[in-house]
This record gives sequence, structure tokens and C-alpha cells, in this order.
Amino acid sequence: MDARMNLLTNPLTGKLFKHFNAAGKVIADSTLPAATQELVKIRASQINGCAFCTDMHTKDATAAGESVTRLHLVAAWREATVFTEAERAALELAEQGTRIADAAGGVTDEAWANAAKHYDEEQLAALIALIALINAYNRANVIVQQPAGDYVPGMFG
Repeated sequence: MDARMNLLTNPLTGKLFKHFNAAGKVIADSTLPAATQELVKIRASQINGCAFCTDMHTKDATAAGESVTRLHLVAAWREATVFTEAERAALELAEQGTRIADAAGGVTDEAWANAAKHYDEEQLAALIALIALINAYNRANVIVQQPAGDYVPGMFG
């Protein structure tokens, strides 16, 4: 299977993704825990059906020491006992932020208040940016039908 377009070699999207990657570095360097960042990226990617990003972020999380049990349970985090309350708040915010078109009111006050109980302002800003950024990546990859399975951790950096 080949992608409809190579987003990395196309002149316009290549430039755009350099900026996306720079934004991702700002988020990665924030005080938002790295494990939370990967969980959010995985959950949004699952919801959006982005096989490429799901492959990438589960492999990156594994390489960073994340447990297989937690990775297998991200899609069913509500019933799983392996996530902290802070991670659960981040996953809820990620789900609502990803499914924003499905709810007339967008992200609920309850989800926001719960996240705000666990994260300071910098971390909340990082969560917002991360949710927006992973959704942008997901949409681009789904539109071009980017194949998945061949990602190797560190291959883009």
C-alpha cells in the first residue's frame, strides 16, 4: 500500500511538517509528563483511525519504557485500573477535544475542571497544544492513507 501523497517530500507539506515538528518539540520539552503525552497521542490517533500515528506512538512509548498492559488498555481506559487520575483526566480531555464536532458544546466544563485539578497552567497549555497537533497529524495521515507498521523509534529525529 502506498500513500496518496508523500507528505514529507512534498515541498509545501514538508515545510509545514517542519513547523509541526518544532511545535511538537515545544510540547515535548514542557512539564507535561512524557508518559501522559504518549497516552494522549495514542488515544487521539485511535479515535481518528490513524494507523501511522498509532504505530509510531505505541512504539515510541514502548521504547520509553511504557508497559504493554497500559498500551493495550488505552482504548478502554475508563474501565482500566492502570492509569492515574491525572492520566485519566488527560485522556478524557483528549477524547473530548478530538471528538469536538460530535458535541455541540465541545469540551465540557467537567472535563476541563478535572484536568485543571491535576495539571498546572503550563501543562494544560501543553495538553491543549498536543491535542490540537496530534489531531492535525492524524487528519493529514488519514487523508493520504499513510501506511503503518514500518515505523522505527527515532527514525524522524
